[in-house]
Amino acid sequence: MRRFLLYSIPALVIGFVAGNAFWYLFSPLWIDQVVSEALPDELMVSVLSAGTFQDADRAHQGEGLAQLLQSATGAHLMRFTDFEVTNGPDLEVWLVEDPTPFSSGAVLNSQWVSLGQLKGNIGDQTYTIPDDVNVGRFGSVVIWCEQFSVLFSVATLQEPS
Repeated sequence: MRRFLLYSIPALVIGFVAGNAFWYLFSPLWIDQVVSEALPDELMVSVLSAGTFQDADRAHQGEGLAQLLQSATGAHLMRFTDFEVTNGPDLEVWLVEDPTPFSSGAVLNSQWVSLGQLKGNIGDQTYTIPDDVNVGRFGSVVIWCEQFSVLFSVATLQEPS
């Protein structure tokens, strides 16, 4: 009996830790977070710039429209529509100075500001940009995995024509 406990307790502990690590790292691959945020009808906004999300690589893919909006009160918003990105752990939305940061290194070598955690990997969503951020400095918006410093998707922001 003692021998059984000597082997079974460490095996259970290792299995528990490995199972939790596996779930944390890989469950985003088959579990989607769907968001459906609508802009209030009474909110008057104008589009300052927009871009389409592009894949970072074969494993990290994104699509949809990113729009930098300004409200009538002067507040700035980042709006994603028809948005979908590969899910992953600890995803954030970043504004990046570099307009074409198509690698993780390019993102890290540029100036950036976080708009917070990604609300969902699928669906329309809006992020408030802090008042002290000069939005004219930023050329792109990226979906960034903070934990592993990995670029998931990038949208280059350009003024509407």
